[in-house]
Amino acid sequence: MTLAAYKEKMRELPLVSLFCSCILPQAKEKPSEKKAGVVDLNLCIIRDMEVIELNKRASGQAFEVILKPPSFDGGPELRATTPPRREPSLEEIQKKLDAAQERRKCQEAELLKHLAEKREHEREVAQKAVEEQNNFIRLAKEKLEHRMELNKEKRQAHLAAMLERLQEKDKHCVEVS
Repeated sequence: MTLAAYKEKMRELPLVSLFCSCILPQAKEKPSEKKAGVVDLNLCIIRDMEVIELNKRASGQAFEVILKPPSFDGGPELRATTPPRREPSLEEIQKKLDAAQERRKCQEAELLKHLAEKREHEREVAQKAVEEQNNFIRLAKEKLEHRMELNKEKRQAHLAAMLERLQEKDKHCVEVS
């Protein structure tokens, strides 16, 4: 592949033609002849380009393209200009202020709603804690009363058993004497 063939191949590739339109001198196309998807970048003119052939194999050929910095002498002058800023009218300023006030009111209402929900949750948690504490106290009292009744019954049974033994002992002593 020669240098001329390489340049021709570069012209055929659409992606490369975006880049190479600055490198390769092409005849100017008429607007009706332009291909879809191909952008004309003839804004810069590159004066010198050096192509060095690196490898020549059966599978293909490699080139190194060395470009000199582009000069923008011949292209149209491009200046990014912002449209002139127009002064807002008093009515527009008032509308913006009203909209900002409305946003602040909505944010404040949302904040108050959030705080009310948080307070309600805190009340529910506190009420649940009080209920659990009351249940614990009630269960502890019931358990204590039950134990006291059992101890009272055991004591009475023990006293009754001691009285019975004492009475048997008295009977036995009376019978022996």
